Amino acid sequence: MQDTVIALLKAGPAGEETRASDDLREHGDDRVGRALRSGKGCKDGVRLRPGESHILNPEAALGYKGISMNPRRFAPLLLVMALLATGGALAQDKGSVNPRPLPPLANPNDPDVAAKELFARKLLPSKGPAHVIGSYTRGCIGGAEQIPVNGDHWQLMRLSRNRSYGHPDMIALIKRLAARAHRDAGWPGILVGDIAQPRGGPALSGHASHQIGLDADIWLTPMPDRRLSREEREDMSAVMMVRQDRLDVDPKVFTASHVLVLRDAAREPAVQRIFVNAAIKKALCREAKGDRAWLSKIRPWWGHDYHFHIRMRCPAGAGECEGQPSQAEDEGCKPADLAYWFSDAVLHPKPPPEPPKPKPPMTLAQMPAACKAVLHAGDAKP
Repeated sequence: MQDTVIALLKAGPAGEETRASDDLREHGDDRVGRALRSGKGCKDGVRLRPGESHILNPEAALGYKGISMNPRRFAPLLLVMALLATGGALAQDKGSVNPRPLPPLANPNDPDVAAKELFARKLLPSKGPAHVIGSYTRGCIGGAEQIPVNGDHWQLMRLSRNRSYGHPDMIALIKRLAARAHRDAGWPGILVGDIAQPRGGPALSGHASHQIGLDADIWLTPMPDRRLSREEREDMSAVMMVRQDRLDVDPKVFTASHVLVLRDAAREPAVQRIFVNAAIKKALCREAKGDRAWLSKIRPWWGHDYHFHIRMRCPAGAGECEGQPSQAEDEGCKPADLAYWFSDAVLHPKPPPEPPKPKPPMTLAQMPAACKAVLHAGDAKP
């Protein structure tokens, strides 16, 4: 899917450098961000203006202020965004109680082997202290910590995916959030989705990010007041929070308690961004009371209608971690901030006349050099 996105972006002359693609680059693929920042994807060569670090509306997403939004003009880019949304949906796929191990690679030292094939075959973290290398979409983590399957106020979902590893700071944050969801929102607890693979890196399915142990998906479905079976953890589907017309949340399932859980997550100082569906952002803007400063961390994004995605800043002293620029501190709740997300061109993008050609997947050589050492390091003790 990521390769399809890249192929769609190959159009038009270059424009000025901009940070408007930071959320896209760090939630999708590095090459997507580079293509956007260079102006590709805009057939008529509309130039992007520098200085914006987040995507909230048509101006911010496609060049900041002063650019008219003609849906036909930006059709290729809008389709790219829609395709990126489908990647998050894969996290809703059902798992298996008895997952089959991946077969050995015929030649794992072949430089053309996809990095995702190598990292997916590492079943344990590397030994040694935790250290983050690279960016959210092109990196790895050494010495990752695994969150327990069950806690006082959390349960881990989709165990067969083996994506329950993260930086110790992320694991600690999830545990705190679980306790606060119980205390503040009255939930029995939270259901934890994907964090990262044992050594991070690209995955075989689902995400382009979640590579350095600083991303985590939390279901918007409250944890049941009982212990889920292994079968339920693999088969249970999260509840859709957005109305069928995609214009607002479903009030029958999205409640005031969800606002409190998202608020508690956003108020964590180490959290930089939280990705949710635009309809959920709209609801939070409408329902948040009192101190609303935390709303600046809530970022509208494609998909994310049954879970929210927490992203932490690089830990202090993590010199090899490549973080994102800080986003604007405004709430992002003005009508102009959200209008783009509810436009017909975004909600119903038209497919291209010809299917784009896929590109080769990322190889180990295209990742930070230190990830090779993480990949080949000895296993930590289970």
